[in-house]
Amino acid sequence: MKTWLPASLLIANRGEIARRIVRTAREHGVRSIVVHSPGDAELPFVREADEAIGIDDLPESQVYLAADRIVSAGMRCGAEAVHPGYGFLSERASFARAVQDAGMRWVGPSPAAIAAVGDKIEARRIVAEAGVPVGKGSGDSIDSPEAAMAEAEAIGYPLMLKASAGGGGMGMSVAHDQAELTTLFEATRSRAERLFGDSRVFLERFVEHARHVEVQIFGLADGTVVALGERDCSTQRRNQKVVEESPAPNLPGEVRDELLRAAVVAGRAVGYRNAGTVEFLVDAVTFELSFLEMNTRLQVEHPVTELVTGLDLVHEQLRVAMGGPPSVGLAARAPSGHAIEARVCAEDPVRFLPGPGHVTRWDEPAGEGIRVDSGYRRGNTVTADFDPLLAKLCAHGPTRDAAIGRLRTALDQFAIEGPKTNLEFLRRLVRDRRFADGRYDTGLVHAVQAAT
Repeated sequence: MKTWLPASLLIANRGEIARRIVRTAREHGVRSIVVHSPGDAELPFVREADEAIGIDDLPESQVYLAADRIVSAGMRCGAEAVHPGYGFLSERASFARAVQDAGMRWVGPSPAAIAAVGDKIEARRIVAEAGVPVGKGSGDSIDSPEAAMAEAEAIGYPLMLKASAGGGGMGMSVAHDQAELTTLFEATRSRAERLFGDSRVFLERFVEHARHVEVQIFGLADGTVVALGERDCSTQRRNQKVVEESPAPNLPGEVRDELLRAAVVAGRAVGYRNAGTVEFLVDAVTFELSFLEMNTRLQVEHPVTELVTGLDLVHEQLRVAMGGPPSVGLAARAPSGHAIEARVCAEDPVRFLPGPGHVTRWDEPAGEGIRVDSGYRRGNTVTADFDPLLAKLCAHGPTRDAAIGRLRTALDQFAIEGPKTNLEFLRRLVRDRRFADGRYDTGLVHAVQAAT
């Protein structure tokens, strides 16, 4: 009986996501192979993989971006497929194409789909033509402060300057008036060039009281696109997510239905295959929704969807990548209960600045409804070379209140010493009345910090 799984899998990533993919590979008899930098040699993902290939002649921060070296490593070790995780090379169409040209299966959407929605300006155009609601904004990139001011007159203030090639909450600035727009324009273009190698920016109406809600989609080999529920990602600091939950609390049923429908339409518009996420802004007052972007990879926060659906999304990714059907009827997987994920990071709990260090204590919580996806353990060193994410602490319960209760207890039990962590802030956040009542927007973190 065909399993629709690769015999061997190269994981082009590091830390908790690489370790999480290794876990699924092991559970299904797939040989796991990882590449790693010298500084990561002792991390759990390297120790737990079936084979580890060190790349020791590049700077630490460049190892997981070395596409040619990673493809060559996959070919040498006989990898049948490549999973990119998230970040690094996961949304580079050129890398996906190189993997396929080398004769390996790419665990993700086609290079064409990645390219189509990787450009935020092009993605807005594609989904708008398909009938997906798109917020008011410039239809193309803006190349001068004068052009920006002219567009701003039509859009209205406040507005957001966004990098066309941006991602992960980076490359964005908010202008409340013409003077601020003039000041921020060149700074945003310069930052976009530095971070993404693409200086193009566009303007988009800024929703002051917004919720950030995304939909997990899955494109199947037969062309079907299904929605696996939504996640509220409004708890953010500096436009980067801190806590995510599914389902989104206090979301009217008709708004939820519209989000799921729009996400499926967006996926179909680009011929989407494999796992992906369509992100929206929802006005917290009017509940009007508008398309933000499409992420052509597994999201950091995918565990909350797995907890409420009972699915292993990595397992399903591998099956679809190999040309097979999903292991179960995805469209029939109605969410059950409530799940919340808190990102535990190596950063101080006040200013959220990186706080690397040697881990002298690492005690993870456990218990009913608790899941921890971690990238480190005692004895490891957290460096400043990579994202500060240490672990994802998830709680699942029959109700939102039950999930919050389990998360509060688990956060109290989580002990990390050595690097600075945001555990203190997370404990305070999940006990805040605004989080508890579920009627928050993207200003929640600032409000919680201001109250202390």
